Amino acid sequence: MKAKHRHELKTNELAEWLANFPQWAKENLRTIIYVSVVLILVVGAYLWKTYEKNIVMVQRRINLTTLIAGLPRQKLEILQAAQQERDYSFMLIQVADKLQDGAQAVKNDRMAALALIKRGESLRAELHYRLGAVGKQEATAQIANAKASYAEAATLATGDPSLMAVARFGGGLCEEELGNFEQAQQIYRAVAENALFEGTIAAVQAVRRLETIADYQQEVVFKPASKQTPTGPLQPEVQLKAPDLPQAGQAPDSTSEVADSNVSN
Repeated sequence: MKAKHRHELKTNELAEWLANFPQWAKENLRTIIYVSVVLILVVGAYLWKTYEKNIVMVQRRINLTTLIAGLPRQKLEILQAAQQERDYSFMLIQVADKLQDGAQAVKNDRMAALALIKRGESLRAELHYRLGAVGKQEATAQIANAKASYAEAATLATGDPSLMAVARFGGGLCEEELGNFEQAQQIYRAVAENALFEGTIAAVQAVRRLETIADYQQEVVFKPASKQTPTGPLQPEVQLKAPDLPQAGQAPDSTSEVADSNVSN
């Protein structure tokens, strides 16, 4: 009897609560709405975070990888257009902007560092590939932006010696192009002598740069392209103290390889 009585009491309490629910809901409508909105926002944020992690972020990384992989092809297109006196060097500025945006959005230090290294490379290469005249102030500002990009990349790449070495080497190239040869040598020496960078490509390039930097210790001069249609292989627009690019079918000597690394790195 006691169990039956308890069951009847619980049934009556439930029936009474259901009967009073409309009145209770009316009296607490604002609270119900507030709690419902909070729950919806919490659930929505969780679902969006999961979606962003699994879908959006993966797509961002794919887009960034595609952009970086396509950089050599765009450089080749710019050089081919230059043979017909068409200046497409501005494409590298567009690429640099996209690389910066990608580095900020990817949320991966290693990929961000790589994107920033390629941004620095693009900014420097644009000045070398441009057909028109480049003012000293503009060139200095653009190389300074490239230098800042390399520095940020070096900070992000602390867990990857290879990327860190490339970023620091790029900073040395910027100092060299700004005419700061002593600072450039200090950077190259630090990269070459750092045991952490031993065996990396950048360390080898740094050693080679130290051996040949005397050949480049003159002011970099940007000048307009010739009005004549080129009949031979394309020559670099930046007048550095380095030999001409090799004719087709000839193997480049060691000095021309170093000159080429000044742009490609």
